[in-house]
Amino acid sequence: MSEITEILHTFNKQFNAYLETCFPLPEGAEKRVVEAMHYAVMNGGKRLRPFLLCECASLFNVPYDVSFPAAASLEMLHSYSLVHDDLPAMDNDDLRRGKPTCHKQFDEATAILVGDGLLTYAFDFLAKAQNIRPEIRLALLQLLSDAAGAFGGMVAGQTLDLYATPSGNSVDDEKIIARLEEMKTGRLLRYACEAGAVLGQAPLDLRYHLVAYSRKIGQAFQIADDILDRKGNQEIVGKTLHKDESQHKFTYVAYYGVESAQMLAHKLVQEAEAELDFLAGKTENLHLIAQYIIKRNR
Repeated sequence: MSEITEILHTFNKQFNAYLETCFPLPEGAEKRVVEAMHYAVMNGGKRLRPFLLCECASLFNVPYDVSFPAAASLEMLHSYSLVHDDLPAMDNDDLRRGKPTCHKQFDEATAILVGDGLLTYAFDFLAKAQNIRPEIRLALLQLLSDAAGAFGGMVAGQTLDLYATPSGNSVDDEKIIARLEEMKTGRLLRYACEAGAVLGQAPLDLRYHLVAYSRKIGQAFQIADDILDRKGNQEIVGKTLHKDESQHKFTYVAYYGVESAQMLAHKLVQEAEAELDFLAGKTENLHLIAQYIIKRNR
């Protein structure tokens, strides 16, 4: 086990134990949707976004237990996006994290409601986090809604992922791909880092460097995902592969090829790590995460 996987394993044990407490079951038949929400969130996962949020907050002396409510709400929102992404109308996938996707484990109607429920609960849970000061909660809620939405957020990125096509103009195409990659996956990674800075009431200049770091690793993360879709081992990755190519998705790998895309991902990680030089505190884990993003096999 590498150093970062061991660190993530230790974090996940603590964080997952906290997540388990977040889904009290109603008594009536409506408990089915909460059971399915629990399945979607607790069904494995690397927990990179919660880890990044907690690590960035810890740079400014915020303990993990104070960060956990914000990290949990982020993981709920991220999990909703995966449930909807797997639906037949979108990526039409049967596997997620090596297990049946939510609509396969339950049914399509339940999976749609699970996404609706997790998205709503993410904001409700964060709004009620009593260990976070009200003005900080409000700032986090505003940031999260912006990161998740259709105006430059994750929903906008998902839309580009579904409908973007090459224009034939190389400059325009590079801009489209960069914007797609930044919003689709990068937007929630950016929120994780920025939310950590907000929790820690970081000075604006340090917050700026964390945002710059997050934007670089977010783009690198999506490129690595695209490469795994092309070259990964399905049993290890835990989801159906070669879907980008079969669905003619507009990605860096499709546009540049695997080798050039890998070179770009490495360049982005180097640039991300350079941003950490401006930060005080222990940034070793943020360096390790940046490297892990392009070396992972799932």
